[in-house]
Amino acid sequence: MRYRVVSACAAVLVVAGLVSPAGAAAGARLAAAFSQTSVWDSGYGASYTLSNTGGAASAAWTVEFDLPAGSTVSSSWSSVRSQTGQHYRFTNVSYNGVIASGASKSFGFNVAGLGTPLSCTVNGAPCGGGGNPPADTTAPSVPQGLRTTAVTSSSVSLSWSASTDDVGVTGYEVLRDGVVAATATTTSATVGDLAPDTAHTFQVRARDAAGNTSAASGPVSARTLPGSGGPVVDVATAAQLTAALANAAPGQTIRLAAGTYRGSFVTQRAGTVTAPITLTGPASAVLVNDGPSGEAPSCPVPTAGWDSGYGLWLVDAPYWTLTGFTVAESKKGIVLDNSHHVTIDAVSVHHVDEEAVHFRRSSADGVIRNSTITDTGLVQPGYGEGVYIGSAGSNWSCHGNSGGADRSDRVQVVGNTIGPRVAAEPIDVKEGTHAGVIRGNTFHGQGITGQNSADSWVDVKGIGYLIEDNTGTFASPGTFVNGYETHNPSSTPSFSNGCGNVWRRNTSDLGGVGQYAIKITSVSQCGGNPNVVHSSNTVTNAVTGLTNIPVTP
Repeated sequence: MRYRVVSACAAVLVVAGLVSPAGAAAGARLAAAFSQTSVWDSGYGASYTLSNTGGAASAAWTVEFDLPAGSTVSSSWSSVRSQTGQHYRFTNVSYNGVIASGASKSFGFNVAGLGTPLSCTVNGAPCGGGGNPPADTTAPSVPQGLRTTAVTSSSVSLSWSASTDDVGVTGYEVLRDGVVAATATTTSATVGDLAPDTAHTFQVRARDAAGNTSAASGPVSARTLPGSGGPVVDVATAAQLTAALANAAPGQTIRLAAGTYRGSFVTQRAGTVTAPITLTGPASAVLVNDGPSGEAPSCPVPTAGWDSGYGLWLVDAPYWTLTGFTVAESKKGIVLDNSHHVTIDAVSVHHVDEEAVHFRRSSADGVIRNSTITDTGLVQPGYGEGVYIGSAGSNWSCHGNSGGADRSDRVQVVGNTIGPRVAAEPIDVKEGTHAGVIRGNTFHGQGITGQNSADSWVDVKGIGYLIEDNTGTFASPGTFVNGYETHNPSSTPSFSNGCGNVWRRNTSDLGGVGQYAIKITSVSQCGGNPNVVHSSNTVTNAVTGLTNIPVTP
């Protein structure tokens, strides 16, 4: 069963065709209406409604169409679907084949990608009655909500809300100072090759398959950071990397050559807001820690004779940028302790014993974006989170360095692919953390183990998070209860944990297993700061539905 909220701007295209004698009783005439019922950054939901305007009932129906390359039907309902390449065929099921005169029946489907049906036929006849459909002359709606998500000395990252169109949006153009500087097929983009310390104005416009282009969005301005002007340190061995991390200076770039680096990689060197430190390398530069070893201290801090086993560990090291490389085969992937304003971009973390990326000990104002995480929790499945924000209150005796709490606040998790085979939650938001953003991520739930109560894509115990434009799926094997969950643990110091969070434009496929897309555990505990689930969220293949609380338009 599919549960969804249909956008008021749903696009509708009506096409009619004569029913062939083999497919229906004589005198039946069907019109097939295609409708985009919801649109998100990487796809859409749609339906065909077949209406019989003839004088006799139809006996059966078959709808066939092609999708452009790059778009695929990911799920469907109220029909039997088959596929050959980009060609799709839908036939009726037992309860909707017979359509009485004057009646209608429908079926629906989701598409991964923005391409819309082409060359549609109904029972072998052209859907348009043998003629071409009318030319599409309607431009998409103007993109809304343009905002910056990250700024470096040479780039500005942007995101915005999806446009709608009568046929379908196929992409976006990003304007820098009035000139097209980037294109995108999703609702985010990074404009690069910019000069340091330079102001720019950005806008975005949408386009459809017919080439119609919307008006430009409202502008947003951003200034690139000052250039570091610092030296580049090239490393090619584990010993060179260890030394570079130990001696890093503001404005410096440490550049990894391709290869495997085995060792304990730790830095306690701080960058600055105007001169961050960068560690960069290709995906084929792989950091591996074969530890842990030695006697661990009561709380994890760099200690002589002890190897934490972490793939990369930043301690008291704010203002770093980590880009491009891979961390694998370690106890934990990347751990940030008291390291605020750290950006992790286009990094891969996989095959780790516990969690992949941890913002810990008040590592606030960090960003992880455009990164890929798979295969976590290989030794401790219940601790195999993809991205872990903050610490459990029971661990604040070690990590509660901000008034007794771990205030890893305002962390942004944007545009990442997390899963499959992430043994715990793809994102775990711990109590006491505030005002983060979880946007535009893709969650593959296959492999969630259920251990240590890990049974959802995102577990939110934090306060005031914005969770939007994410896509989640689940397929066995795994243990899966809800897509998103809130919990309200008590803590000392006390916060309104699990309250004041907002969900909008998230797309959830619960695989016929999950109960709710968004499960709000307690309404009463958040009376003064309620959680909000907007009607723009959609769900398919849910056991129960979209959410257990009233939705907000």
